[in-house]
Amino acid sequence: MATSGREVLSGVISGTVLGEEGVLTLLEVSRASAVHADYVVELVEEGVVRPEGHSPTQWRFSSVCLVKIRKAVRLQNDLGVNLAGVALALQLMEELELANVRLQQLQRYKL
Repeated sequence: MATSGREVLSGVISGTVLGEEGVLTLLEVSRASAVHADYVVELVEEGVVRPEGHSPTQWRFSSVCLVKIRKAVRLQNDLGVNLAGVALALQLMEELELANVRLQQLQRYKL
């Protein structure tokens, strides 16, 4: 079936609107990620995400944390990676992304 150069997308696109401060509480980030708050606490303890605040009741999660939590969930659900593996995989993904940005910058200056 021809799509005239465009892919036909099926399904629903969903998103989470952050509050005025651009941060989410533990309960909000748990709901937005469709996981239990205890799982988010485990991710914090493993160093996968670093919220602002000193205790779970004071924690505030940025949109970057939300993206990491969702990636962690996918790594565990799709690949069966344990929490230590999730932390390592996410760190390596960040380093690869940074290396790609640096490479693109170098390529622009080389031209």
